[in-house]
Amino acid sequence: MSLFNRLFGEPEIRALDPRNKAEVKELIAKLIEIGRMDDFLSLAPGGPFDIQCHHRDARRIGLRLNQIGGEKLMQAARQTVKYRLKDILAEHLDYCWKDIGDWQV
Repeated sequence: MSLFNRLFGEPEIRALDPRNKAEVKELIAKLIEIGRMDDFLSLAPGGPFDIQCHHRDARRIGLRLNQIGGEKLMQAARQTVKYRLKDILAEHLDYCWKDIGDWQV
């Protein structure tokens, strides 16, 4: 992530129309909150985690990001999470989003 992108956001997000941009920013803020509070993966299902131990809300966010802008927008959101929460949680998000659209782990 370049300094410019850190300051102004990823190009895929900046290019969105105002309505989608606002929604995506909210979704990313929610992802960051989930990562800080719960993580994106768990050792056991239950609570906010599905049977595959993936955070349900994080998966729903991934599905919505995929609907809005596909894998490129998901990558931009993941890069923002990586910047804000560091590598390990970004990797957990990779596995949480497995099988959403064209997302590859």
